[in-house]
Amino acid sequence: MALFDKSIWTEIFISIRKNKTRTFLTSIGVTTGIFVYVVLSGTVNGLNNGFGREFQNISHNTVFIWAKTTSMPYSGFKSNRQIQLKISDAVALRQKIHELIAIAPRNAKGVFGTAPASVSRGSKFENYSIFGDFPDFIKIANKKIYSGGRFINPLDIKYARKVCIIGERTQTELFKDNENPIGSFIKINNLNFRVVGIHGLSGGGVPFDSDRNIFIPFTTYRKLYNTGENVSWFTIAAKGDANILKVEEMIKKELSRIHKIHPSDKRAIGSFNLGVVFNKILGFSTGLTTISIIVGIATILSGVIGIGSILLISIDERTKEIGIRRALGAKPSDIRNHIIIESFFLTFTSGFIGVLAGLFTLKILNALTENMENVPFSNPNVSIEYVIGTLFLLAALGTLIGLIPAYKAIQKKPIEALKEE
Repeated sequence: MALFDKSIWTEIFISIRKNKTRTFLTSIGVTTGIFVYVVLSGTVNGLNNGFGREFQNISHNTVFIWAKTTSMPYSGFKSNRQIQLKISDAVALRQKIHELIAIAPRNAKGVFGTAPASVSRGSKFENYSIFGDFPDFIKIANKKIYSGGRFINPLDIKYARKVCIIGERTQTELFKDNENPIGSFIKINNLNFRVVGIHGLSGGGVPFDSDRNIFIPFTTYRKLYNTGENVSWFTIAAKGDANILKVEEMIKKELSRIHKIHPSDKRAIGSFNLGVVFNKILGFSTGLTTISIIVGIATILSGVIGIGSILLISIDERTKEIGIRRALGAKPSDIRNHIIIESFFLTFTSGFIGVLAGLFTLKILNALTENMENVPFSNPNVSIEYVIGTLFLLAALGTLIGLIPAYKAIQKKPIEALKEE
Protein backbone atom coordinates (compact mmCIF):
# COMPACT_ATOMS: atom_id res chain seq x y z
CA MET A 1 0.00 0.00 0.00
CA ALA A 2 1.18 3.49 -0.88
CA LEU A 3 0.45 4.67 2.67
CA PHE A 4 3.20 2.41 3.98
CA ASP A 5 5.66 3.07 1.16
CA LYS A 6 8.82 4.37 2.82
CA SER A 7 10.01 6.20 -0.30
CA ILE A 8 6.81 8.26 -0.46
CA TRP A 9 7.13 9.32 3.16
CA THR A 10 10.80 10.19 2.60
CA GLU A 11 9.84 12.45 -0.32
CA ILE A 12 7.06 14.05 1.73
CA PHE A 13 9.39 14.93 4.61
CA ILE A 14 12.02 16.25 2.18
CA SER A 15 9.33 18.42 0.57
CA ILE A 16 8.19 19.68 4.00
CA ARG A 17 11.74 20.57 5.05
CA LYS A 18 12.38 22.42 1.80
CA ASN A 19 9.16 24.42 2.10
CA LYS A 20 8.78 25.18 5.81
CA THR A 21 6.92 28.44 5.28
CA ARG A 22 4.48 26.86 2.86
CA THR A 23 3.95 23.93 5.24
CA PHE A 24 3.30 26.27 8.15
CA LEU A 25 0.79 28.33 6.18
CA THR A 26 -0.84 25.12 4.97
CA SER A 27 -1.24 23.76 8.49
CA ILE A 28 -2.09 26.83 10.54
CA GLY A 29 -5.65 27.09 9.23
CA VAL A 30 -6.60 23.55 10.26
CA THR A 31 -4.76 23.81 13.59
CA THR A 32 -6.55 27.06 14.46
CA GLY A 33 -9.92 25.74 13.29
CA ILE A 34 -9.70 22.56 15.36
CA PHE A 35 -8.39 24.50 18.36
CA VAL A 36 -11.35 26.90 18.22
CA TYR A 37 -13.76 24.00 17.71
CA VAL A 38 -12.47 22.01 20.72
CA VAL A 39 -12.29 25.03 23.05
CA LEU A 40 -15.72 26.32 22.03
CA SER A 41 -17.34 22.88 22.37
CA GLY A 42 -15.63 22.28 25.74
CA THR A 43 -16.74 25.70 26.98
CA VAL A 44 -20.34 24.98 25.97
CA ASN A 45 -20.15 21.66 27.85
CA GLY A 46 -18.74 23.55 30.85
CA LEU A 47 -21.74 25.89 30.81
CA ASN A 48 -24.12 22.93 30.46
CA ASN A 49 -22.44 21.18 33.38
CA GLY A 50 -22.54 24.38 35.43
CA PHE A 51 -26.23 25.01 34.84
CA GLY A 52 -26.96 21.35 35.52
CA ARG A 53 -25.07 21.56 38.81
CA GLU A 54 -26.90 24.72 39.84
CA PHE A 55 -30.32 23.17 39.25
CA GLN A 56 -29.61 19.56 40.12
CA ASN A 57 -31.06 19.80 43.63
CA ILE A 58 -34.45 21.22 42.79
CA SER A 59 -37.30 20.06 40.59
CA HIS A 60 -37.07 21.86 37.25
CA ASN A 61 -40.85 22.26 36.97
CA THR A 62 -41.11 24.37 40.10
CA VAL A 63 -43.07 27.57 40.74
CA PHE A 64 -43.04 29.81 43.82
CA ILE A 65 -46.30 31.54 44.79
CA TRP A 66 -46.87 34.32 47.32
CA ALA A 67 -49.63 36.84 48.08
CA LYS A 68 -49.56 40.60 47.59
CA THR A 69 -52.27 43.29 47.49
CA THR A 70 -55.15 43.58 45.05
CA SER A 71 -55.17 46.27 42.40
CA MET A 72 -58.90 46.10 41.59
CA PRO A 73 -62.11 46.12 43.64
CA TYR A 74 -64.07 42.89 43.35
CA SER A 75 -67.01 41.08 44.93
CA GLY A 76 -67.64 43.85 47.46
CA PHE A 77 -63.97 44.25 48.42
CA LYS A 78 -61.97 47.41 47.79
CA SER A 79 -58.64 47.52 45.98
CA ASN A 80 -55.30 47.42 47.87
CA ARG A 81 -56.62 44.55 49.98
CA GLN A 82 -53.83 42.40 51.46
CA ILE A 83 -54.20 38.75 50.47
CA GLN A 84 -53.12 36.08 52.97
CA LEU A 85 -52.36 32.54 51.82
CA LYS A 86 -53.66 29.73 54.05
CA ILE A 87 -52.94 26.05 54.65
CA SER A 88 -56.39 25.30 53.22
CA ASP A 89 -55.23 26.81 49.91
CA ALA A 90 -52.69 24.00 49.56
CA VAL A 91 -55.43 21.39 50.08
CA ALA A 92 -57.60 23.06 47.41
CA LEU A 93 -54.71 23.24 44.93
CA ARG A 94 -53.92 19.54 45.39
CA GLN A 95 -57.55 18.64 44.71
CA LYS A 96 -58.07 20.91 41.71
CA ILE A 97 -54.75 20.68 39.86
CA HIS A 98 -53.77 17.12 39.03
CA GLU A 99 -50.46 18.12 37.41
CA LEU A 100 -48.95 18.85 40.84
CA ILE A 101 -46.65 16.30 42.47
CA ALA A 102 -45.76 18.26 45.62
CA ILE A 103 -46.76 21.47 47.34
CA ALA A 104 -44.87 22.82 50.34
CA PRO A 105 -46.40 25.68 52.38
CA ARG A 106 -43.58 27.65 54.00
CA ASN A 107 -43.15 30.27 56.72
CA ALA A 108 -39.92 31.96 57.72
CA LYS A 109 -38.25 34.42 60.06
CA GLY A 110 -35.24 36.32 58.79
CA VAL A 111 -36.47 36.76 55.19
CA PHE A 112 -38.80 39.24 53.47
CA GLY A 113 -37.47 41.91 55.83
CA THR A 114 -38.46 40.06 59.03
CA ALA A 115 -36.07 39.85 61.97
CA PRO A 116 -34.07 36.60 62.32
CA ALA A 117 -34.50 34.33 65.34
CA SER A 118 -32.18 34.29 68.32
CA VAL A 119 -30.51 30.89 68.64
CA SER A 120 -28.16 29.79 71.40
CA ARG A 121 -26.26 26.83 72.74
CA GLY A 122 -24.54 27.27 76.05
CA SER A 123 -22.72 30.60 75.94
CA LYS A 124 -22.88 30.92 72.16
CA PHE A 125 -25.55 33.18 70.64
CA GLU A 126 -26.27 33.80 66.95
CA ASN A 127 -29.13 35.04 64.77
CA TYR A 128 -30.45 32.66 62.12
CA SER A 129 -33.25 32.41 59.58
CA ILE A 130 -35.87 29.91 60.77
CA PHE A 131 -38.12 28.07 58.31
CA GLY A 132 -41.35 26.27 59.14
CA ASP A 133 -41.67 23.44 56.63
CA PHE A 134 -43.53 20.29 55.65
CA PRO A 135 -41.82 17.05 54.56
CA ASP A 136 -42.85 17.79 50.94
CA PHE A 137 -40.25 20.55 50.76
CA ILE A 138 -37.39 18.07 50.53
CA LYS A 139 -39.15 16.34 47.62
CA ILE A 140 -38.95 19.59 45.66
CA ALA A 141 -35.60 20.92 46.86
CA ASN A 142 -33.52 17.79 47.25
CA LYS A 143 -31.44 19.13 50.11
CA LYS A 144 -28.36 17.24 51.15
CA ILE A 145 -28.93 15.76 54.61
CA TYR A 146 -25.73 14.35 56.06
CA SER A 147 -25.41 10.76 57.20
CA GLY A 148 -27.04 9.99 60.52
CA GLY A 149 -29.60 12.77 60.22
CA ARG A 150 -33.00 13.30 58.66
CA PHE A 151 -35.42 15.97 57.53
CA ILE A 152 -38.86 16.77 58.97
CA ASN A 153 -41.24 13.80 58.90
CA PRO A 154 -45.06 13.47 59.20
CA LEU A 155 -44.92 12.66 62.92
CA ASP A 156 -43.02 15.90 63.55
CA ILE A 157 -45.88 17.72 61.86
CA LYS A 158 -48.63 15.76 63.64
CA TYR A 159 -47.26 16.27 67.15
CA ALA A 160 -45.61 19.67 66.54
CA ARG A 161 -42.32 18.29 67.82
CA LYS A 162 -39.52 20.63 68.84
CA VAL A 163 -36.96 19.24 66.42
CA CYS A 164 -34.74 21.07 63.98
CA ILE A 165 -32.38 20.58 61.06
CA ILE A 166 -29.41 22.92 61.21
CA GLY A 167 -27.01 24.03 58.46
CA GLU A 168 -23.43 22.80 58.28
CA ARG A 169 -22.18 26.35 58.95
CA THR A 170 -24.54 26.57 61.93
CA GLN A 171 -22.84 23.43 63.22
CA THR A 172 -19.40 25.07 63.08
CA GLU A 173 -20.72 28.20 64.83
CA LEU A 174 -22.57 26.52 67.70
CA PHE A 175 -20.71 23.22 68.19
CA LYS A 176 -17.12 22.27 68.87
CA ASP A 177 -14.93 20.58 66.28
CA ASN A 178 -15.62 16.84 65.91
CA GLU A 179 -18.74 17.19 68.10
CA ASN A 180 -21.77 15.36 66.68
CA PRO A 181 -24.82 17.68 66.91
CA ILE A 182 -27.37 14.91 66.21
CA GLY A 183 -29.39 14.38 69.37
CA SER A 184 -28.07 17.55 71.02
CA PHE A 185 -30.22 20.57 71.91
CA ILE A 186 -30.16 24.20 70.86
CA LYS A 187 -32.44 27.00 72.03
CA ILE A 188 -34.65 28.88 69.59
CA ASN A 189 -36.33 31.82 71.29
CA ASN A 190 -35.32 30.21 74.63
CA LEU A 191 -37.10 26.92 73.81
CA ASN A 192 -35.13 23.68 73.55
CA PHE A 193 -35.06 22.01 70.12
CA ARG A 194 -33.43 18.65 69.44
CA VAL A 195 -31.13 18.57 66.40
CA VAL A 196 -32.18 15.68 64.12
CA GLY A 197 -30.30 16.57 60.94
CA ILE A 198 -27.61 18.67 59.31
CA HIS A 199 -28.11 20.07 55.81
CA GLY A 200 -25.87 21.55 53.13
CA LEU A 201 -26.55 24.00 50.34
CA SER A 202 -29.18 23.03 47.79
CA GLY A 203 -27.67 24.87 44.83
CA GLY A 204 -29.19 27.36 42.40
CA GLY A 205 -32.93 27.88 42.16
CA VAL A 206 -33.80 27.57 45.88
CA PRO A 207 -34.77 30.99 47.31
CA PHE A 208 -33.04 32.09 50.52
CA ASP A 209 -30.82 29.00 50.46
CA SER A 210 -28.03 29.12 53.01
CA ASP A 211 -26.03 26.63 55.05
CA ARG A 212 -26.97 28.72 58.14
CA ASN A 213 -30.72 28.15 57.79
CA ILE A 214 -32.60 26.17 60.45
CA PHE A 215 -35.68 24.11 59.55
CA ILE A 216 -38.42 23.20 62.04
CA PRO A 217 -41.84 21.56 61.54
CA PHE A 218 -44.48 23.90 60.13
CA THR A 219 -46.85 23.15 63.02
CA THR A 220 -44.12 23.88 65.57
CA TYR A 221 -43.36 27.17 63.83
CA ARG A 222 -47.06 28.01 63.99
CA LYS A 223 -47.10 27.58 67.79
CA LEU A 224 -43.78 29.32 68.25
CA TYR A 225 -44.75 32.46 66.34
CA ASN A 226 -48.56 32.26 66.57
CA THR A 227 -49.06 32.32 62.79
CA GLY A 228 -52.19 30.17 62.80
CA GLU A 229 -53.13 28.93 59.32
CA ASN A 230 -51.15 31.67 57.56
CA VAL A 231 -48.56 30.76 54.91
CA SER A 232 -45.83 33.06 53.61
CA TRP A 233 -45.43 31.30 50.26
CA PHE A 234 -45.88 28.00 48.46
CA THR A 235 -43.12 26.02 46.78
CA ILE A 236 -44.88 23.88 44.17
CA ALA A 237 -43.54 21.17 41.84
CA ALA A 238 -45.41 19.92 38.78
CA LYS A 239 -44.99 16.71 36.82
CA GLY A 240 -42.05 16.60 34.44
CA ASP A 241 -44.22 16.55 31.32
CA ALA A 242 -46.56 19.30 32.53
CA ASN A 243 -46.63 22.73 30.89
CA ILE A 244 -45.36 24.78 33.82
CA LEU A 245 -46.75 28.04 32.41
CA LYS A 246 -50.25 26.55 32.27
CA VAL A 247 -49.79 25.10 35.77
CA GLU A 248 -48.83 28.52 37.09
CA GLU A 249 -51.88 30.03 35.41
CA MET A 250 -54.17 27.38 36.95
CA ILE A 251 -52.68 27.97 40.42
CA LYS A 252 -53.29 31.71 40.20
CA LYS A 253 -56.77 31.19 38.86
CA GLU A 254 -57.69 28.85 41.73
CA LEU A 255 -56.19 31.18 44.37
CA SER A 256 -58.06 34.12 42.81
CA ARG A 257 -61.30 32.17 43.11
CA ILE A 258 -60.63 31.23 46.74
CA HIS A 259 -59.63 34.74 47.84
CA LYS A 260 -62.20 36.57 45.67
CA ILE A 261 -59.67 38.37 43.49
CA HIS A 262 -60.69 39.93 40.17
CA PRO A 263 -59.78 37.56 37.29
CA SER A 264 -57.89 40.38 35.56
CA ASP A 265 -55.95 41.41 38.66
CA LYS A 266 -52.32 40.52 37.90
CA ARG A 267 -50.86 42.09 41.03
CA ALA A 268 -52.59 40.20 43.83
CA ILE A 269 -50.68 36.91 43.45
CA GLY A 270 -46.94 36.99 42.92
CA SER A 271 -44.96 34.17 41.38
CA PHE A 272 -41.57 33.05 40.16
CA ASN A 273 -41.55 30.27 37.60
CA LEU A 274 -38.30 28.32 37.83
CA GLY A 275 -39.47 26.02 35.03
CA VAL A 276 -39.56 28.94 32.58
CA VAL A 277 -36.09 30.05 33.66
CA PHE A 278 -34.75 26.53 33.31
CA ASN A 279 -36.27 26.14 29.84
CA LYS A 280 -34.72 29.45 28.77
CA ILE A 281 -31.34 28.29 30.04
CA LEU A 282 -31.82 24.97 28.25
CA GLY A 283 -32.68 26.82 25.04
CA PHE A 284 -29.65 29.09 25.48
CA SER A 285 -27.44 26.05 26.02
CA THR A 286 -28.87 24.31 22.94
CA GLY A 287 -28.27 27.46 20.92
CA LEU A 288 -24.66 27.62 22.05
CA THR A 289 -24.17 23.97 21.16
CA THR A 290 -25.60 24.58 17.68
CA ILE A 291 -23.41 27.64 17.20
CA SER A 292 -20.31 25.71 18.30
CA ILE A 293 -21.09 22.96 15.76
CA ILE A 294 -21.64 25.48 12.94
CA VAL A 295 -18.52 27.47 13.79
CA GLY A 296 -16.50 24.28 14.21
CA ILE A 297 -17.55 22.81 10.87
CA ALA A 298 -16.97 26.14 9.12
CA THR A 299 -13.48 26.56 10.59
CA ILE A 300 -12.52 22.94 9.83
CA LEU A 301 -13.75 23.20 6.23
CA SER A 302 -12.01 26.53 5.70
CA GLY A 303 -8.77 25.07 7.04
CA VAL A 304 -9.00 21.96 4.89
CA ILE A 305 -9.89 24.01 1.81
CA GLY A 306 -6.86 26.17 2.63
CA ILE A 307 -4.67 23.07 2.55
CA GLY A 308 -6.09 22.08 -0.83
CA SER A 309 -5.56 25.60 -2.21
CA ILE A 310 -1.95 25.83 -1.09
CA LEU A 311 -1.24 22.32 -2.41
CA LEU A 312 -2.67 23.42 -5.77
CA ILE A 313 -0.26 26.36 -5.77
CA SER A 314 2.58 24.06 -4.75
CA ILE A 315 1.87 21.84 -7.78
CA ASP A 316 2.77 24.74 -10.03
CA GLU A 317 5.91 25.39 -7.96
CA ARG A 318 6.90 21.73 -8.20
CA THR A 319 6.16 21.28 -11.92
CA LYS A 320 9.79 20.62 -12.85
CA GLU A 321 10.17 18.20 -9.90
CA ILE A 322 7.12 16.28 -11.09
CA GLY A 323 8.51 16.21 -14.64
CA ILE A 324 11.82 14.76 -13.49
CA ARG A 325 10.08 12.08 -11.45
CA ARG A 326 7.89 11.16 -14.43
CA ALA A 327 10.94 11.05 -16.71
CA LEU A 328 12.69 8.72 -14.27
CA GLY A 329 9.81 6.28 -14.47
CA ALA A 330 7.34 7.40 -11.78
CA LYS A 331 3.81 6.33 -12.63
CA PRO A 332 0.89 8.80 -12.49
CA SER A 333 -0.45 6.77 -9.56
CA ASP A 334 2.83 7.39 -7.70
CA ILE A 335 2.48 11.15 -8.17
CA ARG A 336 -1.20 11.01 -7.19
CA ASN A 337 -0.53 8.94 -4.07
CA HIS A 338 2.27 11.27 -3.03
CA ILE A 339 0.02 14.36 -3.19
CA ILE A 340 -2.94 12.64 -1.47
CA ILE A 341 -0.81 11.23 1.36
CA GLU A 342 0.88 14.61 1.84
CA SER A 343 -2.56 16.25 2.09
CA PHE A 344 -3.71 13.55 4.53
CA PHE A 345 -0.56 13.91 6.65
CA LEU A 346 -0.69 17.71 6.84
CA THR A 347 -4.42 17.74 7.65
CA PHE A 348 -4.26 15.00 10.28
CA THR A 349 -1.11 16.32 11.96
CA SER A 350 -2.40 19.91 12.02
CA GLY A 351 -5.70 18.74 13.47
CA PHE A 352 -3.98 16.60 16.09
CA ILE A 353 -1.90 19.58 17.23
CA GLY A 354 -5.08 21.69 17.36
CA VAL A 355 -6.86 19.03 19.46
CA LEU A 356 -3.95 18.83 21.92
CA ALA A 357 -3.77 22.63 22.22
CA GLY A 358 -7.56 22.79 22.75
CA LEU A 359 -7.55 20.08 25.43
CA PHE A 360 -4.66 21.79 27.22
CA THR A 361 -6.54 25.11 27.16
CA LEU A 362 -9.66 23.45 28.58
CA LYS A 363 -7.56 21.90 31.35
CA ILE A 364 -6.22 25.33 32.29
CA LEU A 365 -9.73 26.81 32.14
CA ASN A 366 -11.03 24.06 34.44
CA ALA A 367 -8.21 24.69 36.94
CA LEU A 368 -9.02 28.42 36.98
CA THR A 369 -12.77 27.96 37.53
CA GLU A 370 -13.21 24.77 39.59
CA ASN A 371 -13.07 26.59 42.93
CA MET A 372 -15.16 29.60 41.91
CA GLU A 373 -18.47 29.78 43.77
CA ASN A 374 -21.75 30.98 42.25
CA VAL A 375 -20.38 30.55 38.73
CA PRO A 376 -22.48 28.30 36.44
CA PHE A 377 -19.44 26.69 34.87
CA SER A 378 -18.02 23.27 35.63
CA ASN A 379 -15.63 20.75 34.08
CA PRO A 380 -15.27 22.06 30.50
CA ASN A 381 -14.43 18.99 28.44
CA VAL A 382 -14.91 17.07 25.23
CA SER A 383 -15.37 13.31 25.15
CA ILE A 384 -12.71 10.96 23.76
CA GLU A 385 -15.26 9.75 21.20
CA TYR A 386 -15.66 13.35 20.07
CA VAL A 387 -11.88 13.77 19.67
CA ILE A 388 -11.44 10.50 17.77
CA GLY A 389 -14.40 11.28 15.53
CA THR A 390 -12.98 14.73 14.75
CA LEU A 391 -9.59 13.27 13.82
CA PHE A 392 -11.18 10.65 11.54
CA LEU A 393 -13.22 13.42 9.92
CA LEU A 394 -10.04 15.39 9.32
CA ALA A 395 -8.32 12.34 7.82
CA ALA A 396 -11.22 11.81 5.43
CA LEU A 397 -11.41 15.49 4.44
CA GLY A 398 -7.63 15.66 4.01
CA THR A 399 -7.73 12.68 1.68
CA LEU A 400 -10.63 14.07 -0.35
CA ILE A 401 -9.19 17.56 -0.68
CA GLY A 402 -5.89 16.06 -1.83
CA LEU A 403 -7.59 14.53 -4.88
CA ILE A 404 -7.85 17.94 -6.59
CA PRO A 405 -4.13 18.86 -6.60
CA ALA A 406 -3.29 15.20 -7.22
CA TYR A 407 -5.44 15.17 -10.36
CA LYS A 408 -3.78 18.39 -11.54
CA ALA A 409 -0.33 16.91 -10.95
CA ILE A 410 -0.91 13.77 -13.02
CA GLN A 411 -2.27 15.84 -15.93
CA LYS A 412 1.19 17.30 -16.51
CA LYS A 413 3.08 15.50 -19.24
CA PRO A 414 6.77 14.79 -18.48
CA ILE A 415 8.23 16.67 -21.52
CA GLU A 416 6.06 19.77 -20.92
CA ALA A 417 6.81 19.72 -17.18
CA LEU A 418 10.60 19.62 -17.84
CA LYS A 419 10.33 22.63 -20.19
CA GLU A 420 8.64 24.81 -17.51
CA GLU A 421 10.86 27.00 -15.30
